[in-house]
Amino acid sequence: MAERGAKTTSGTNRPPAAAHPGVTRLGWIGTGLMGRSMVGRLRDAGFDLLITTRSRSKAEPLLERGCRWAESPADVAAGSDVVFVMVGHPEDVHDVILGADGALAVLPAGAILVDHTTSSPTLAEEIAATAAARGVWSLDAPVSGGDRGAREGTLTVMVGGDEAPLEALAACFAAVAGNVVACGGPGSGQRTKLVNQVAIAGVMVGMCEALLLAHRAGLDVETTLRAISGGAAGSWSLSNYAPRIMRGDFAPGFLVEHFVKDMRLALDECRRLDLPLPGLALVESLYSSLVAHGHGHWGTQSLVLALAQLADHPWPVPPPAQPS
Repeated sequence: MAERGAKTTSGTNRPPAAAHPGVTRLGWIGTGLMGRSMVGRLRDAGFDLLITTRSRSKAEPLLERGCRWAESPADVAAGSDVVFVMVGHPEDVHDVILGADGALAVLPAGAILVDHTTSSPTLAEEIAATAAARGVWSLDAPVSGGDRGAREGTLTVMVGGDEAPLEALAACFAAVAGNVVACGGPGSGQRTKLVNQVAIAGVMVGMCEALLLAHRAGLDVETTLRAISGGAAGSWSLSNYAPRIMRGDFAPGFLVEHFVKDMRLALDECRRLDLPLPGLALVESLYSSLVAHGHGHWGTQSLVLALAQLADHPWPVPPPAQPS
């Protein structure tokens, strides 16, 4: 834990003020699948939020609930004590934080910047260094738990950076997360999330192949799931995604294209560390085939369709033309 009064990576000796509803002004950049639920939970907790996203129409439900609109990331930062970022890709993170009209261009010393995007560890380190030079606290804090975790406030948050701003934001994290873990210095949150995604990749391919085997063998798949879910084969993916697959629900809890982005980030990190992970490379190639066939906006459970095509054994409940 950072000592009170000790110099930290923010470039300031003064710890940040604790966030409180009705007092601390929150800014949020990016209200996509996960972000909008997280903003909604912060609003329900009593926080005032100034928000922006690429398309204002996606933010309208939040504006109707009392959030306020800003035209740019810089405008969000100018009116906030704490700015959260939840966008799609590392290049988006760079633009909204480090760009000419990005948040760090105007955030004052003592403010806190939190990036919830799953992004590049080296970019997180660059952001932390730039923020520290300006006296701004910075955390890389990717999340896990999917759309359900975001709606229910049970996300896991993997945090890289000083513990002082993490402690200051306790009330904010309590609104959106069930598990908040300090993982180390700048970039450590992102690296921990990449480890998480590697673990998920293997589970997803195993879960989908198990369903295909059960169906091909003529078993009642729902009965089979009841038989295996309570034992060593049980997993979050089996419990949450297998039922969706069974009813032909391929709408995204987590987008295929974002999972491919995460796996490629993990593979980049592995190359940097000279660490071959052939299983991860295989799963990335399977998901990339979904993107190549125009299914990047489907949910990650649609991997079963790519595997079924390889096996020349069509899944019995096909998706709609465009999952809603």
